[in-house]
Amino acid sequence: MTKAAALPVITSPLLSKAGLRHAFFTRAGGVSSGLYASLNVGSGSADAPEDVRENRRRAAAHFGLSAEALNTCHQVHSARAEIATRPWGPDRPEADGVVTATPGLICGALAADCAPILLADPEAGVVAAAHAGWKGALTGVVEDTVAKMVSLGARRDRLLAAVGPCIGQASYEVGLEFLERFIAADSASMAFFSPGAASDKRQFDLPAFVLARLAAAGVEHAEWVGRDTCAESEHFFSNRRAFQHGEADYGRLLSAIVL
Repeated sequence: MTKAAALPVITSPLLSKAGLRHAFFTRAGGVSSGLYASLNVGSGSADAPEDVRENRRRAAAHFGLSAEALNTCHQVHSARAEIATRPWGPDRPEADGVVTATPGLICGALAADCAPILLADPEAGVVAAAHAGWKGALTGVVEDTVAKMVSLGARRDRLLAAVGPCIGQASYEVGLEFLERFIAADSASMAFFSPGAASDKRQFDLPAFVLARLAAAGVEHAEWVGRDTCAESEHFFSNRRAFQHGEADYGRLLSAIVL
């Protein structure tokens, strides 16, 4: 088989400065076609399974590892993270965070507008990837991921975190019932909503909300890479954009980190 070209990825200056191997993959560089063109890594999509497997192989090869080393959860918008000590294979758990202290295991999170988070304590040798949609972010996926890292020896004051490409505030229109759910949990959440185009609409700032949850969990060093998945169709898959265009499905992006 001809060696695939290097995949275009986005990296975090914060994580890169610490020498951490990580990547926020774009939709480019894979073999899928149609709605899934081209680096769709989501086995939960209706894409051809063999294409998804090849795309995951290419993503793992970006780190010089086999596809078996890539651990991703069966994501269910939960507040749960799981610790990985070996490759999961097809028996991946229902959760939304992967944490490891095992070198050579890739922690991965899938997203298509939700916020992927890559975290690390380089000194302790603990890394993690989490999938934070609005529900997981609100109910505690950040906090559980951080707690699992601490259980492996990480220290909150040493943690570094990067929020990857996700839907930006300008693209994320929500209704008042959405706002009310957040205010019921914490009135300070009002800061993450701006007026919408109509009186009954608001614009939600997901990346800022996730950064605030990281700070509340004791993560002092965190950043968003500043890319809006919904607005950049050439580079990213987007659930919301697919819905707006009446498309039947959408691809999933991978964000990953490895010791």
